[in-house]
Order: sequence, then C-alpha cells, then structure tokens
Amino acid sequence: MATTTSDAPKFPLHEACRRGNLSLVEQLVKESPKKAYEKDGDGRLPIHWAASSNSAGIVLLLSGLPGFDPDVQDESGWSPFMIASNVNDSEEVLNVLLGRDADINQKNYNGQTPLHLIASKNKLDMARTLFDQKPPASARVRDKRGQYPIHRAAAIGSTPMITLLLEHRSPLDATDNSGYTALHHAIAEGHGDAAVTLLKAGADSTKREESGLLAIDLAPDVEVRPRTYRMVGMIANKLDTGPTVH
Repeated sequence: MATTTSDAPKFPLHEACRRGNLSLVEQLVKESPKKAYEKDGDGRLPIHWAASSNSAGIVLLLSGLPGFDPDVQDESGWSPFMIASNVNDSEEVLNVLLGRDADINQKNYNGQTPLHLIASKNKLDMARTLFDQKPPASARVRDKRGQYPIHRAAAIGSTPMITLLLEHRSPLDATDNSGYTALHHAIAEGHGDAAVTLLKAGADSTKREESGLLAIDLAPDVEVRPRTYRMVGMIANKLDTGPTVH
C-alpha cells in the first residue's frame, strides 16, 4: 500500500479496509463517499482490500453504497468475490457479496473462476452454495493453465470436493497444459484416497502426460510406487471385470 513522505497512507480508506478498521472506514466514507470508488496503485478499490482482510462488516458497509458494483475487477482481474474465495474462513464475506448478486462464474485474467479458488481451499460448503445458485457455478470452466476445478481438488487431495464436482458434471479425464489429468495431480501429490476416488469414478489410468508418464509414474516416494501400481491395477481390474462370483 503506497504512503506519502509523511508516512500517512496515500489511500487512507484503502488502508483502513486492509487493516479491518470498521469505525475508521465508517468515518472516512461519511467524510467522502466518493473515496469508496477510488483506485489505488494496484488498481484496487477499498472493497477489494476489505475482501482481502476478510472484514465482513466493512464489506457489508461498502456494498450498500449507491453505485456499488460487486463484480469490479482490480488490475489482475480479481473481483471482491474472487479475492474472498481465496481467503480462509471467508464464508460470511462471500455470503454478503452473493446477496449483492456477485457473478460466481466471472473469470480473472488467468481464467480462474471463484470455483477454482474455492476448490483449492477445500471450501466444501461454499462450493455447495455456489452450485445452488441460479444460474449455478460451472465445474466445466478451464483456466489458462488448462485446469478445471477438479484438477485443484485432486492436487490438495479433497475426496469430498472431487465427488461434489463430479456430481455437477465436471470432466474427469481432461488434461491441463502439462498433460496432467486430475489423477496425475492426485498421485503426484501423494493423495492416495483422492486417486482411489477418481479411479472408482472411472478415471483413465492409461493416459500419459506430455513427457509420456502415466499418473502412477508420478508417485513421489519410490518405495511407495510399487504399492501404487498394485492399487491402480486392482481398481482398474475390478472396474473392468466387475465383482468376482464364487
């Protein structure tokens, strides 16, 4: 945040929002309401900093001002809702912005939607909330790295998030720009449970990434790799042949 030579903030309202100082924000907005729509050196409005600091009271105040735009983007293309999606324990802020009709499928300049960020943070309840909106969040949006939200969920090993995304028509075997499927990401990060969930959902274990490696070749621990091969083989065999009849 830029400051003047006297160490006073160049953008005092932005700074108050960044610090989560609700009483000061109320005072500054009362003195000069138009400051709520002034951009700082990062192309951010005060609402962006309020979302970043997870200050629900300030977000509620600013979002109630005349002319408020819930989808205004900073210079990186991040809306307040996107910023809050990337902050831990931000459900209250997100719900305030949903109440102001924030666009839940808006993309930043990296092509990410809020669902990409929410999947990365394993915010399962909020993901459910987004799917319940009308129109709902889409699990079928690819970012500029070629990743869908399911790639993010697999990389952090969240089996509940993977299951939820698949229930809402997420692609299962789509590859990102490196040729990684969700299964590649799960195994590369050592998330065996997530890998099993993907395989049981029908993930293709024979797909190779751009270097020619199978997902099971990416198991991080060499000693664990043989067990990973057996796990994949057993699940694939069960899916192909069905249960054994005695």
